[in-house]
Amino acid sequence: MSEMRYGRVLLKLSGEALMGERSYGIDPAVPERLAAEIKPVWEAGVQVAVVVGGGNIFRGLSGAAAGMDRAQGDNMGMLATVINSLSLQDCFEKAGMDCRVMSAIEMRQVAEPYIRRRAIRHLEKGRITIFAAGTGNPYFTTDTAAALRACEIGAEVLMKATNVDGIYDADPKTHPDARRFDQISYREVLSRDLKVMDATATALCHDNHMPIMVFDINRPGVFLSAVRGESVGTTVVEED
Repeated sequence: MSEMRYGRVLLKLSGEALMGERSYGIDPAVPERLAAEIKPVWEAGVQVAVVVGGGNIFRGLSGAAAGMDRAQGDNMGMLATVINSLSLQDCFEKAGMDCRVMSAIEMRQVAEPYIRRRAIRHLEKGRITIFAAGTGNPYFTTDTAAALRACEIGAEVLMKATNVDGIYDADPKTHPDARRFDQISYREVLSRDLKVMDATATALCHDNHMPIMVFDINRPGVFLSAVRGESVGTTVVEED
C-alpha cells in the first residue's frame, strides 16, 4: 500500500450511475465495471467504504414535487439505496472481494444494522463496507449520508464519483467555455452554489476538515489514480 496516498476512503456513487444507458433501474454491466475499478485498490490494502444513492429507482424530492409527502418519499428513496447496495455487494463478491452491507434502517434479513464500531472493524478486516439507507432519516440526501459516514469512520477523503471530470464554474454541458477547478475551497463551493454536493454535506465536510475529491468514474482506472493521490479531478479543501 506504500504507493497509495490514502489508506481509508469513502466512495460516493450516484444511483443514476447504475442505470448505464437505461432510463430506469440497474444495468448489470455497471456494477461489474465498478467492481473492476475498485478491486485493484482493495487488493492494495486500502480500506474502502461505499455510499450509493437511489435516484435510479426513486427520489424523494421527485415524489414530493408530484404531491407525495416528502418524508414518505424520502423513506422510499432510502429503501431504493438498499436495493442498489445489495446489487453492488453481489458484484463485489463475485469479483472475489469480501463485502458487507450495513443499513441505517434495520432490516436484519438482508443487511447488518449500521453500528459505527462494527463498520470500522469490517474495514480493518479488509471488507468493503457499503452504507445503505442514507442516514436513516428523511430530509437528508445520500450526499449528506456520505459526508456523515466518512467523518464517523475516520476516512481520509470523501471521493465523489460523477459523470463529469471535476467541478466547473458553470455546467460544461451547456457552457463549452466553462472553467474546471483543480482545487477549490468549501466556502467558494457554497458561495458560488456549485452543487458539488448539497450544502449540508459540504458544510459537514468543512466543519470536520474532510477533503472532497470529485472525478469522472467513467474513465478507466480513475479510482486507482485518485487513491494514489494523482490529479484526476477537483479537490475541495480548506482555504489557504
